[in-house]
Amino acid sequence: MKNYLSLIKFSHTIFALPFALVGFFLAVWLDGYSFTWQKFLLVVACMVFARSAAMAFNRLVDERYDRINSRTTMREIPAGIIPITSAALFTACCALLFMLSAYFINPLCFALSPVALLVVLGYSYTKRFTHFSHFFLVLGLALAPIGAYLAVTAEFSALPVLIGAAVFFWVSGFDIIYSLQDEAFDKEQQLHSMAVWVGRKNALIISSFVHFLSIVFLAVAGIYWNFGVWYWAGLLIFTLLLIYQHAIIKVNDISRVNMAFFTTNGIASVIFATFVLIEIF
Repeated sequence: MKNYLSLIKFSHTIFALPFALVGFFLAVWLDGYSFTWQKFLLVVACMVFARSAAMAFNRLVDERYDRINSRTTMREIPAGIIPITSAALFTACCALLFMLSAYFINPLCFALSPVALLVVLGYSYTKRFTHFSHFFLVLGLALAPIGAYLAVTAEFSALPVLIGAAVFFWVSGFDIIYSLQDEAFDKEQQLHSMAVWVGRKNALIISSFVHFLSIVFLAVAGIYWNFGVWYWAGLLIFTLLLIYQHAIIKVNDISRVNMAFFTTNGIASVIFATFVLIEIF
């Protein structure tokens, strides 16, 4: 089990799960729906299974590159810790469990579940043909607050869409930063990324810009729905952490990428979601 948790980087669930919880509880708060543990646990299950399927599938698709990239040779599949057939079976099981969980939520979520799977699995191929692969990657994560809201209400609303847009630009920004460490390898293997396309300096500028857009979308949500001090305090801390993230990454020094990617973004996600939940309750 430990090897499979490592395969899917289960700890990275901390990035999007808090925003899914925000979407869920916004539906309860805004529209007066009653909270049920069954639906809450089904939403969490959908989030975990969809992400697990996406990560395991990505490891399968990238196996031939992971075997020759010094940064990734010790991942579970290229290192022989988990056989390819076992990883494929794990991926299929997670995908089926995601759809099964969606089935027990409501008909709309079940009907949309194949589309969600197509999004979260399809991004694994995008580095082969587009420098905008970062944005395909985050589509699935951006759907988290929207999907959680749909699970409760079975209808769309502007607020979770704004939150989803913020997640879209936030995660794409830090994925651009994360990809800097593979710039040379990607060029050698003719893979695509912002750094390969426009260079490290411009990639960091693009990352800063999309992070700015993330903050704008959260601010618009706060103004339009007249959120109070807790929401704005959470957004301020979130903003400061994004600024710090960019302050520790330099064009000529990316040694602190893991600090920026894992630690800073994990803290930002949890703090903002916590403050929003305090605000709505």
